[in-house]
Amino acid sequence: MRVIRPRLPRIVGAALAAAFVLSACSSTTKTGPNAAEPAAGPPVKGGSVTVAINTEPTCFDIHVSPQDITASIQRNVFDSLVAQDDQGNFQPWLATSWEVTPDLTGYTFKLRTDVKFTDGTPFDANAVKVNFDRIAAKTTKSQYAASLLGPYAGTEVLDPATVRISFTKPFAPFLQAASTAYLGFYSPQTLAANGDKLCAGGPQLVGTGPFRFAAHTKGQSLTLENNPAYNWAPAGAKHQGAAYLDKLTFRFLTEDSVRVGAFAGGQVDIAGSIPPVNVKSLEGRSDVRILRHDFAGAVYSLFLNTTRAPFDDERVRRAVQRAINIGPNVQSIYFDQYRRAWGPLGPATPGYDKALENTWPYDPALAGRLLDEAGWTGRDGDGYRTRDGKRLSVQWPSAPAAVREQRDILAQAVQSDLKKIGVEVQRPALDLGAFTTNAYAGRYDVLDMSWARFEPDVLRLYFNSANLPSAGGQNAAWLSNPQIDQWTDAAAATLDRAARDRLYAQTQGWVIEHAAVVPLYAATTLFATGRQINGLRLDPNAWPLFHDVWSTRR
Repeated sequence: MRVIRPRLPRIVGAALAAAFVLSACSSTTKTGPNAAEPAAGPPVKGGSVTVAINTEPTCFDIHVSPQDITASIQRNVFDSLVAQDDQGNFQPWLATSWEVTPDLTGYTFKLRTDVKFTDGTPFDANAVKVNFDRIAAKTTKSQYAASLLGPYAGTEVLDPATVRISFTKPFAPFLQAASTAYLGFYSPQTLAANGDKLCAGGPQLVGTGPFRFAAHTKGQSLTLENNPAYNWAPAGAKHQGAAYLDKLTFRFLTEDSVRVGAFAGGQVDIAGSIPPVNVKSLEGRSDVRILRHDFAGAVYSLFLNTTRAPFDDERVRRAVQRAINIGPNVQSIYFDQYRRAWGPLGPATPGYDKALENTWPYDPALAGRLLDEAGWTGRDGDGYRTRDGKRLSVQWPSAPAAVREQRDILAQAVQSDLKKIGVEVQRPALDLGAFTTNAYAGRYDVLDMSWARFEPDVLRLYFNSANLPSAGGQNAAWLSNPQIDQWTDAAAATLDRAARDRLYAQTQGWVIEHAAVVPLYAATTLFATGRQINGLRLDPNAWPLFHDVWSTRR
């Protein structure tokens, strides 16, 4: 066995419906890789901080929900086996050390023995087994956490402080997955008594984190309170012991203008998801800091359903890819705060292939020739292309309840660009239930989504045929390509950095060359904080960490 100690060699760091639309984009701050400006003076204990966010989780259960906002909030309540730092190294957290079998099918963790859940019960090897088995169970209906467990075979309790996680085949991304909130731990006692109630939120959300549940008013706010017993922060934390804050409140302000107004007016201390249009005006204020975090994970993209006409024809897919004027669209809508994307991964993601940049520029003339070659040579009275009397029309369903980051405005620009080459884009508005059903059934031509994760294994989740939506996966392009499967399976089976980079580069190049995906932008996570806020950091997934936060305001 290979013994892995606190600082690992860097492995290239790892849902549709809600998964297809509700995953958030995450995203280096102005003052450091992931931290607010240094505090003046020693930290002060006590007080409260209110954070305005743009989304309320549709489900608070970290094992079920694929939403990034769920993980972002619950990171404060639930701890993980390991923590990942900004360089991609892994640090002890609930596990003090770990061993990995040479074939990467087994991970054995030595656990801390002083950790308790907020209901007073101990965290131990059995808690790990109960939680991981729950995630993997079909009855849990996990929409994302189960995919992070990959080829999970089971968990074995060796003794109260030792646990072995086994996989049916080599699984290199597991440590990164195990560092996320999605694989965090509930008290087995609350799972037994309230496992079916966790989506609703409430006092049954019992973890080991620095904060615990205090109150929830649906549609308005969630309040967490200090866990005074907390004394097991990860090795990278700025202090050990309980959090400085007595209380942490999240207000759900979905309207951008309301959220920014609440921050500007001093009603909240921190505001997330700052619209790019507001950044420069806020930066001009002496009492405001803007924290930035470059996107890591799968960028916001359009996935073209390769199994349905007209996108079963690669020429039509390539035409659509080259007919969208992505750069100017992104620049005008996002005021240079977001970057035009060239590949399916964000530039901050390990394994990102920079060689793809500038390789497929806007070229409507080429798009027109490709559509001619595909036989779409006629025009109807509205100027749309036709073939055999049928209009070239594609369905791109939307779920208005989940729209953010001005994606509706960007969609209008896409529609306008494609109309110029004779492609009609229809945008039926669906409720989340209908959207979910259609997404898993593949009843669409275009689907849009992004995924925050500091790990290129997201390419396997997106393009490997084992992850088709019909099997509950995230392969929204419905790709079934043996070469892609081979590359992504091989990358998940090795810790060799050079080999993984090569395999992931081949995957990124293929899906662009064959136009299975049209990447649009890599977002930047933007937080505005008052100058009274100190110690706020963003982790590699761009989730805010509040354990070290303190406020000078009383």
